Amino acid sequence: MKGRLLENEPLAKHTSWRVGGPADRMYIPFDRQDLIDFIRQLPAEEPVFWIGLGSNLLVRDGGIRGTVINTKGRLKEMKRLVDGSVYVEAGVPCAHVARFCGEQGLCGAEFLAGIPGTMGGALKMNAGAFGGETWEIVESVEMLSATGELSERSKASFQISYRSVKGFDANKEWFISAVLRLPNGDTEASQQKIKELLDRRGKTQPTNQPSCGSVFKNPPGDHAARLIEQSGLKGYAIGGACVSEKHANFIVNTGKAKAADIEALIAHVRQTVNNNYGISLQTEVCMVGETSEALSV
Repeated sequence: MKGRLLENEPLAKHTSWRVGGPADRMYIPFDRQDLIDFIRQLPAEEPVFWIGLGSNLLVRDGGIRGTVINTKGRLKEMKRLVDGSVYVEAGVPCAHVARFCGEQGLCGAEFLAGIPGTMGGALKMNAGAFGGETWEIVESVEMLSATGELSERSKASFQISYRSVKGFDANKEWFISAVLRLPNGDTEASQQKIKELLDRRGKTQPTNQPSCGSVFKNPPGDHAARLIEQSGLKGYAIGGACVSEKHANFIVNTGKAKAADIEALIAHVRQTVNNNYGISLQTEVCMVGETSEALSV
């Protein structure tokens, strides 16, 4: 293997919330082929979890058993294909995709500038921002199986909905690249739109504090942030975790939060909103790993 294999690696170093216990093993692949070779030699029963920029992710304090594949700074190829589409690998940050498409004179990917993760994560959950969703611009994807086999699949083979992608086994196959199809546009107009979106994001979201992005999905016909704010929860804290004063659908790490603090605050927000409005908020954030209690048993 050409990549780096780390043992007992603290995941707090790799998540945007800056929390999370250790991974038994973390593999940082050298390149795409090295990743495929590594996956092929893993035991069939080995649990595998992928991480990119570590946003939209809460790793519990007990960490993750098995192997974590870290694609940050890896799987970063992005290019314009001869048919005008855009090929992008799973490790490319969404913001880079937005800029690249604009530079290529393509429009419709500007919303990706507001997603603080990589394309791999965006494909897995149909991430969105500012009214746009990832799979609206996807034509096809390439997937890697737990046995190291590659397959190309069309958009039509998945069931796509708001913050949800079904039609694959997330424990046994993973998005490794995508082909995006976008209409022609104007580079200057695209760059201006990205600037406006980022300005809006900076003014309305706590971008200067550790968070995961939006915690809850918006319920039909409403906004999670409105329900949380109307419940008087802005600024409410448990341990080092606090509902943002700037945007109620963000939970920030004020400095010394544990994953358990964040998970407890998520539960409190859900219960309070349910008590007040009869609406059960669904989490957008992915919560994984074991509690510290489970680790010590």
